[in-house]
Amino acid sequence: MLVIVGYLVVVGSVLGGYSLHGGNVMALYQPYELLIIGGGALGAFIVGNNVKTLKATFRVLPTLLKGSKYTRTRYMALMALLYDILTKIRKEGMMSVEADVESPAQSAVFGRHPEIAADHHLVEFITDYLRLMVSGNMNPMEIETLMDHEIDTHHIEGDIPAQAIQKVADGLPAFGIVAAVMGVVNVMGSVGSPPAVLGVKIGAALVGTFVGILLAYGFVGPLASLVQQKLEEGTKELQCVKVTLLACLQGYAPQIAVEFGRKVLYSTERPTFGELETHVKQKRT
Repeated sequence: MLVIVGYLVVVGSVLGGYSLHGGNVMALYQPYELLIIGGGALGAFIVGNNVKTLKATFRVLPTLLKGSKYTRTRYMALMALLYDILTKIRKEGMMSVEADVESPAQSAVFGRHPEIAADHHLVEFITDYLRLMVSGNMNPMEIETLMDHEIDTHHIEGDIPAQAIQKVADGLPAFGIVAAVMGVVNVMGSVGSPPAVLGVKIGAALVGTFVGILLAYGFVGPLASLVQQKLEEGTKELQCVKVTLLACLQGYAPQIAVEFGRKVLYSTERPTFGELETHVKQKRT
């Protein structure tokens, strides 16, 4: 939603200022210039990326229109789930969660937290490391190293669409210049025309530079930044799980282990100790 609001502000400010300055908005309507710039940028995007990157980019674009799912409510649900799992381990032993790990969809523990259970990637991350903990063949340092490698891989993969979008933004001003140069070439072929005709064609040529720069810095570039912000939030969630499970492996009580995970979160979404304690008690009730 904020993306649309931001776009409206950009368009309103640019066109509004231009109109107040006495400009004719219809003079900016140059569909052929837009075809040159947009088509050229799209073609370069296709040439410069493999199929995996193209799919990842087109898959992430619709998610940018939605707000962030990493809210305080979600984090409280995540930590309540981890608390339930760690409490079960402490009371009944590590093998007691084996069934939950192997079939999270049928697990009563995961079922009490549907918001987290619906995120298959997050559930897979949690259950994979619980499975290693159940096996008992790895020490905390080995698991921590493995977690770090997986989180790094997640971050690198998530950054691929952001880099691809940013490269398109970087190239748009150049395609705007291409459109402007082609417009000038068109003007040169009409040198004998009346000044009024030449003025229209020169204005159309200059619109190419304007559109290329506006699309780059007002529309496409901000999308790349937004993808990176969402990626950072997703990485932080995995770090929260990592710290909590490692605290459990090191022998801390579930309340303390969850507190370790809570302290990792960004301050804007981090629930207070009292909020988390109340939420966990309500869920268990």
